[in-house]
Amino acid sequence: MTVIVLTNCPAGLRGFLTRWLFEISAGVFIGNPSARIRDVLWHEVQQYAGQGRALLAHTTNNEQGYTFRTFDHTWHSVDHEGLTLINRPPVGAPAPAASAKDKTGWSKASKRRRFGTR
Repeated sequence: MTVIVLTNCPAGLRGFLTRWLFEISAGVFIGNPSARIRDVLWHEVQQYAGQGRALLAHTTNNEQGYTFRTFDHTWHSVDHEGLTLINRPPVGAPAPAASAKDKTGWSKASKRRRFGTR
């Protein structure tokens, strides 16, 4: 069983995933592809997610019975004595530094509205 959850990702990526998985809710995909197909799908998600975030959870042969991967998430997986746990930043912690792909400043449309030009 494989579950992929997308947040703020392009519609084309969602359409691509519907070839292999069922979209049971907006951005939530579920299915049972082979391990090779699952890895190819995850690679495509990472490549085309843009500024979005993604989670992949799938069954595996370990004590928990599943494992997961994250992409561009503030929550990260941490191995703790053989168990995979989620490490999430504390409430009120400073936001991570902006990456190179994040745009800063005002958009062109916002500048036009602020200064009354068209």
